[in-house]
Amino acid sequence: MGEVIEQDWVRLTQAQFAPIAITDHFWIVPSWHDAPPQARQIIRLDPGLAFGTGSHPTTGLCLAWMAGGLPGQAQNPPPLGRVIDYGCGSGILAIGAALFGAKSIDAVDIDAAALQATEANAQANGVVLRVGEPAMACGPYDTVVANILATPLKLLAPLLCSLVAPGGHLVLAGILERQADELKAAYAAHCDLQVAQTREGWALMTARF
Repeated sequence: MGEVIEQDWVRLTQAQFAPIAITDHFWIVPSWHDAPPQARQIIRLDPGLAFGTGSHPTTGLCLAWMAGGLPGQAQNPPPLGRVIDYGCGSGILAIGAALFGAKSIDAVDIDAAALQATEANAQANGVVLRVGEPAMACGPYDTVVANILATPLKLLAPLLCSLVAPGGHLVLAGILERQADELKAAYAAHCDLQVAQTREGWALMTARF
């Protein structure tokens, strides 16, 4: 076995994450980077051990929807109202909701490391979240966001739909484009789930109640 060259592995890992544009003026900025000059709104992020650096297409799609930045959306962000981020990971979507005018936000996850990262990132961004395990969820919510994976999203269909207030939004991600029809079928008894946008083989799916 060859000798491992001594390196600063923390800095090496951090170097892989650069600021990410969600829209022209809304950026995700790692805690060790300076914000670009064109950024008017930013999320400062240190993912820790949790999923959610902002680099994955599913995260970008969810944030772009919140910012009103998807094709066909009005330029202004949609009214988010009371929000739950179901499977919050690093808390990036919950923090994004706070930046775009949510009245209150619950962030839930089954992973203790995710809850710890969410609390730390919320504090770093100066936003107030209610953070805890999924049993904490108590609808109705005006916006239900879940960026997980297709299989758990199918299993969670009755629960997630039960949390959405009349007139509210359901926003789902973590879905491959080829899985969209499966998700439509799984949610058909509860809502008319449709593909809102795709990116790099991934789909953002939304429904209005």
